[in-house]
Amino acid sequence: MPLQEILPGVFLLAVDGKQRLATKALVPKPVYGEQIWEGYRLWNPHRSKLAALLMKGLPEIDLAASYKMLYLGAATGTTVSHCSDILHDGLVYAVELSARAMRELLLLCEARKNVIPILADASVPESYCSLLEPVQLIYQDLAQRDQAEIASMNCERYLLVGGTLLLMIKTRSIDVRSPPEQVARREVEELHGLEILEIRDLHPYYTDHWAVVARKVSR
Repeated sequence: MPLQEILPGVFLLAVDGKQRLATKALVPKPVYGEQIWEGYRLWNPHRSKLAALLMKGLPEIDLAASYKMLYLGAATGTTVSHCSDILHDGLVYAVELSARAMRELLLLCEARKNVIPILADASVPESYCSLLEPVQLIYQDLAQRDQAEIASMNCERYLLVGGTLLLMIKTRSIDVRSPPEQVARREVEELHGLEILEIRDLHPYYTDHWAVVARKVSR
């Protein structure tokens, strides 16, 4: 099976003549119906915005298996599970507000001991300060109007200097009248203490969604 590691813990596999994104399975069973090939879990870019970002072209992401991540908007754990594979020697602090989604996320955490579930509101970062430590990565995927403000608050409190923010912007949750690219770039202007490395449209995997990759440069 042809295999290429494009980032630490992230692979491209040649499956049925196509290049497919994958992570090495920390737990050898599917999470959301994905296929597993010889120990590698195929990562569907139509089910994960992080996978979509990686399929759009390799962004500048500092990554290591021992890193700690704060994941804001964990939902039921589709993308969280792949982050768990990648950060197999680290931790994923998974924040989710929905009690219904948290019930499914807890089932995921039973098998994945490097995922710490936190039932909390990401817009109130001080509410979970006793549950986590400074992290090298923050990933945010929230359908709220104040997405950039929430990201900035969490980065200020929890992201180490030099750490990476991966922000998925759902433009229609912010402004349905303005062009999506305009909304995304306007949101980027609201990020503070961060150097913007990439701004990418996630089409054709997602419509009206943009991804921002940034690095913390100050406190």
